[in-house]
Parts: sequence; structure tokens; C-alpha cells
Amino acid sequence: MADTVLYEVSDGLATITLNRPDAMNALSIDTKVALRDALHAAGDDTAVRAVLLTATGRAFCVGQDLKEHVTLLAEDPGKTMSTVREHYNPIVRAITGMPKPVVAGVNGVAAGAGLGFALAADYRVVADTASFNTSFAGVALTADSGVSWTLPRVVGPGRAADLLFFPRSITAREAYELGIANRLVPAADLAREAASVARTLAEGPTVAYAALKESLAYGTAHTLDEALDKEDELQTKAGASQDHGIAVEAFLAKQKPRYVGR
Repeated sequence: MADTVLYEVSDGLATITLNRPDAMNALSIDTKVALRDALHAAGDDTAVRAVLLTATGRAFCVGQDLKEHVTLLAEDPGKTMSTVREHYNPIVRAITGMPKPVVAGVNGVAAGAGLGFALAADYRVVADTASFNTSFAGVALTADSGVSWTLPRVVGPGRAADLLFFPRSITAREAYELGIANRLVPAADLAREAASVARTLAEGPTVAYAALKESLAYGTAHTLDEALDKEDELQTKAGASQDHGIAVEAFLAKQKPRYVGR
């Protein structure tokens, strides 16, 4: 794995850190490949029960590395834009599709695909100095990295259209008010708070979290009757989990449950 993305697993938590601080964690090809591979590794590892996606430096991720992009665009425009299919789509699918929660610890600006990756996460802990920007129209491009799907579901179609057609910097406070940030914390506390949230999820009922993640995604694109049937299916699965039995026993004994993730 490239040193532009750091990967560490400890006690059920996989921490994936974008590590190009001098480039504000812009997405070079090497970085995109490394991030994709790290997410796949976390998703496939049964010992991993939650994922924290964060970054070093003063930015979370400013999106595409435009310096590299200009060079590649001059060589082969068609191949350059295939990065959506080859990198961005697999990254977003890895975040949204893994049956375990993903927390984004947003330490600074998240723009373009950086915003897309943050929105793809299940929960966003955001530093009060961070900011967000769709950016795409500002460089004559359309939305990618799942933003056309995630942003309207988070802020509503009208606000999404405004943010996409008229890209601007959104403060952390506004992001919280719009629902982009789930939890707003002082910048000095971001690393600790994001890790605490992710650690709590890693110690929680993994099967139930996977079911919640699946049901939330399912419900946005299906009727109420279909969602009710999906809830029945997923609740049956969660009810048969070892963690559910542990939770019931702990409740009756008035003790804190110690989940095993199965």
C-alpha cells in the first residue's frame, strides 16, 4: 500500500488515513488505488468491526489532484476520466457496501470527491475549522463520487442543486445545520472524538449495525411496503445474532453488554 494512505487495525477498528498533507490530500492515482485497496481490506477482514476514515494535515481531501489531472488530460482525456469508473465508484461502493459502520473524521476542507467520500460514510465527526465544497461545476465537471445520490438525501434536493450549481465553501457550522456534519467538535479534539465514536461502534452489535446500514440505504429507494418487508427480513437476522442474546441477558442482569460482533 502506498505511503499516501496509512492503514492500521487495532481491537476491531481499522483506521484509514489519507496522508498527503503537503498536497491537502489531493487524490493522485496512487492515492486513489491505495484508498480503494485499504477499504476493500477493511471490508473483507472479519476482525474489523468499524472503520475510521480520516486524514493528516489541514485538509481532509480536496478531491482530484488537478496538477496530475492536467498532465493526464493532455495525454488522453478519455482515459483520464475513467478514474470515476476505476477509482471513485469502487471507493464509494466499498464505503457504503461494507457491512460495518464507517466514520469520517473530517479534520479540514473536504471538496469534490473528498466531500463525496465523507458523505458516503455512515457518520461524520467534523472539526469546527473544517469546510465543505462541491467544487465540480467550478472546474466545469458534473458530480461524481456518489454526490448526486448522497447530497440530496442529506440536505434535500433543493439545497443540493444550489450547492452543486453554485459551489462555495460551507463552514463547519453550516454543515452541521444542513446535516452534513453529525457531530461538531473543536479542531483540537477531532482526532480523539472521531476515534472515540469509531471505537464505540467497533465495540457494538456489528450485525445490527450492518442491518441498520442496509435498511437506511434500502428505504431511500423503495416504497413503505417494501421497506417494511426489508425490516422484517433484517430483524429476523439481527434477532438470531449472538449479540442480541448477549444484549437481552445483559439487560435482565442490569449489566453493560459486551458484544462479540456476531
